[in-house]
Amino acid sequence: MDISQIKADSTLDTRGLSCPMPLLKTKKALKQMSSGQILEILGTDPGSKNDIPDFGNKGGNQFLGFVDDPEGFTRYFIKKG
Repeated sequence: MDISQIKADSTLDTRGLSCPMPLLKTKKALKQMSSGQILEILGTDPGSKNDIPDFGNKGGNQFLGFVDDPEGFTRYFIKKG
């Protein structure tokens, strides 16, 4: 799957937040979504590169991947299970 071609159903901006806030906000956002929808998370916290992929594959969800944006943040994609 080409990460750059993913069309997210919702985007969560956690840029500027540090651990554990990006993960907590991701959990909350996924609860509001329907099965099969894709959440895009924008983040700058280095710890999120471990936390979000690990969390993204739990609870029936699927972590689709991440890409570093040229503007200095990372885009993560999770498909709700």
